[in-house]
Amino acid sequence: GSLLRYLADERGAIGYGAWKLHRKEQAVEAAKTMTKEEKREANPEATWDDLIPIDTLGLEVGYRLITLVDAQRGGDLLARIKGVRKKFAQDVGFLPPPVHIRDNLDLKPSMYRVSLRGAVVGEGEAFPGMHLAINPGGATQQLIGTKTSDPAFGLPAVWIDERQRELAQMSGFTVVDCSTVVATHLSHLMQVNAARLLGRVETQSLVEHVTKLAPKLIEDVIPKMVGIATLQKLLQLLLDEGVHIRDVRSIIECLAEYPAAANDPQQLAALVRMHLAPAIVQQIYGPAKELDVIALDPGLERLVTQALTSPHGAALDPGVTETLAKSAADSARSQEDIGVPACLLVPDLIRAPMARLLKRAAPRLKVLGHSEIPETHSIRIASVIGATA
Repeated sequence: GSLLRYLADERGAIGYGAWKLHRKEQAVEAAKTMTKEEKREANPEATWDDLIPIDTLGLEVGYRLITLVDAQRGGDLLARIKGVRKKFAQDVGFLPPPVHIRDNLDLKPSMYRVSLRGAVVGEGEAFPGMHLAINPGGATQQLIGTKTSDPAFGLPAVWIDERQRELAQMSGFTVVDCSTVVATHLSHLMQVNAARLLGRVETQSLVEHVTKLAPKLIEDVIPKMVGIATLQKLLQLLLDEGVHIRDVRSIIECLAEYPAAANDPQQLAALVRMHLAPAIVQQIYGPAKELDVIALDPGLERLVTQALTSPHGAALDPGVTETLAKSAADSARSQEDIGVPACLLVPDLIRAPMARLLKRAAPRLKVLGHSEIPETHSIRIASVIGATA
């Protein structure tokens, strides 16, 4: 099997090499036959039109994945991406920029790459005609194929052919086709980078959209009380922590109540989070009324509060920071392993700095402040960080 696959890859590589060589020969021939006049015309002065704008959101594909984009050959990736953008708008609350797709012959043939404003945010491999069998946990059947991990969530997975599809499904694997792998990974990267996708243009469009629904509200608040730049920064702060901004009307109503904070996006974000608390909690926990949370040991909480709210600027001992990050990541993993959302509950004063501090170590850990727990809910402390520190 692996020899055949190797031979197939070799043949593909040779075919690709020959095709590239042929393209080069064509270009050389064309260059030879040009007249002096044509050469002068073919080499005009540089103009501003020569600047190719950077795509906000780009998807580059290797040459074997071009079939996924070609509708005439049964490729449905374009339709899937339309669906991804639509679902993102419905869930997150704003219309993301279009995804520009282009082939890149410098990539490995089966590779794809997602970029945001020219910087790569994710990449993976996909094999047209194969299926990815993802183990959500608990599937023990050995499948014949290429072992890998699911590019979006890092779960163990195997690339299998059509013949093993039924066996994999019956054994508890989630089986998806090639287009789904790419579309799901793109969707995940868009969610993770939502704050960076909300540019000035998207913010302006969002305001125009809400103006149709509540013209008087917008007229009173934006830009009279809160400018577009401040609104954009505030919405980015919410999105950065995975808070959806679907209810932008409530967000703007909340801004109208606090004119004194109008120029401070951080302060506005804290006020808006309290206003949206029931929705934020529901986004994390679903309909549950008893919330399992992670807490800080009182001694550690005191230490962290003093350090993060010091008048001389936030300064937490690097050793404490490292221990805290590691403990938070371990606690978050333990919670997720038993199927419970990972959420740390801390005093309001240190909620925002704690969320920033732990984002890299535990990206899926949510951090809530005490006053963000609605009165209708109760909490249960599932684990304590720093109890032995």
